[in-house]
Amino acid sequence: MTSVPAQATRREWLGLAVLALPTLLLAIDLSVTYLAIPQLTAELDAGPAQLLWIADIYGFLLAGFLITMGTLGDRIGRRKLLLTGAALFSVASVLAAFSQSPEMLIIARALLGVAGASLSPSTLALITNMFKDPKQRAVAFAVWVSCFMGGTALGPLVGGVLLHFFWWGSVFLVGVPVMIVLLITGPIFLPEFRDPDAGKMDLVSVLLSLFAILPVIYGIKDLAANGVTVVPFVTIVAGLAVGVLFVRRQATIENPLLDLRMFANRSFSLPALSLMLNSVAMSGVALLVVQHFELVEDVGPLTAGLLMAPPSLAVIASSMLAPKLARRYRPAYVIAGGMAVTAVGCLMLVWADSSGSILLVESGYLLGVLGIGPMVALATDLIVGQAEPEKAGAAGAIKETADNLGFALGAALLGSVTTAVYRHTLEIPADASSAGNQASKTLAEAVASADKLPPDAARSLLSAARSAYDSGLNVSAAIGAVIAVTVLVLVVATLRHIPPAARKEELAAEEREKAGRA
Repeated sequence: MTSVPAQATRREWLGLAVLALPTLLLAIDLSVTYLAIPQLTAELDAGPAQLLWIADIYGFLLAGFLITMGTLGDRIGRRKLLLTGAALFSVASVLAAFSQSPEMLIIARALLGVAGASLSPSTLALITNMFKDPKQRAVAFAVWVSCFMGGTALGPLVGGVLLHFFWWGSVFLVGVPVMIVLLITGPIFLPEFRDPDAGKMDLVSVLLSLFAILPVIYGIKDLAANGVTVVPFVTIVAGLAVGVLFVRRQATIENPLLDLRMFANRSFSLPALSLMLNSVAMSGVALLVVQHFELVEDVGPLTAGLLMAPPSLAVIASSMLAPKLARRYRPAYVIAGGMAVTAVGCLMLVWADSSGSILLVESGYLLGVLGIGPMVALATDLIVGQAEPEKAGAAGAIKETADNLGFALGAALLGSVTTAVYRHTLEIPADASSAGNQASKTLAEAVASADKLPPDAARSLLSAARSAYDSGLNVSAAIGAVIAVTVLVLVVATLRHIPPAARKEELAAEEREKAGRA
């Protein structure tokens, strides 16, 4: 007989509030780094390649270690891993705040990535353990997504205030008190869960997973920084080859690091792929929009933070609305509607230019992120909510791997596209030729170069550089629109068989009634 799922109590909802802390923090840490980039460039004398590493190393290592950490949580205990990661995150945050060189900050950001990898899958897996009822679980996942988006909204505001009054390193200290609260409240409100039959961790698989992901990432970053050469292609091919070995090993060993059987269910694998593509598009656009506000519109970090807040609040609203819509309409159609809105927003950014388009950019970006709320909320429920309790950590890790790898790849790929267009279209004015070598690298360096020029030369250089940057933004936004439409088609084509949640409940009730009569 099919039993009625247990309802969550006050303790579970308080536990969800505790899990909101690391979720908020991870989002804040991503957004404040983007705001701090102009100051990092000046004060740490970071070059273009170093800036890419500072911005991306966190997301890359987080993605690289997620599968390992998700499986580790299933083995040693999800709460234990969560609290260990919180302690490491606090230490790494202090190191990042007081970095004395670009290399030191890159190392600190790398440690933050490893620590973050232990936080994300643990929170998702614990939600699965705490909320057994599908309706309540969908709401809990929507709250989780909203907390992440809330951190995205709060990050620019907090970061803008800190950068306005303090030095750039202060933005990294935000996480320390948050993690202290988590370390105190976690043991009180969060249950512990581990898979008693998980078996030993396969260290060979751990190494293979890292050597599969990291060379590919390195190759992409090298292409972004130095253009087309032999070395990045060799590293990408090497990483893919190791990836094949990793997959083969998982299919043959008794206790795999990653259970490949989960991917046989297209209701699991397709949402993961869609999430990654979605993140590639919008994460790259987000980075470019922040830099447009600060370097093209010439607003301060606080104003840039305020401009980024309304779009983030809009995506919170759409994330919370998505489960309600999915009760009446098929999830694929709800997600597709959101992706259509995202595509429209990206197309608006195609028309942005350097002659006072701040309202157009703000509106386009708001629509772009408004549309991703249903995707993130419903895909999270599809990926993690359907997993067996023993595999929830691994499922959460795969969801976060797809999301965060897409986030990092989007920042690198669309950032590289924008930089390539910038360099190709920039024409250094004759009266600013002395700054040509530096200004031709990035817009941030062009702004720094302008400070050393006479007023008229500075104005002509900034005008040319800002126009070239927005040409790159236009191209990247068009790519974002194409990706959004691709996700729309993919979701409708492959997931439209999933019924609305209300219909699922009706079918489950009918099954219980038949079992009771039998």
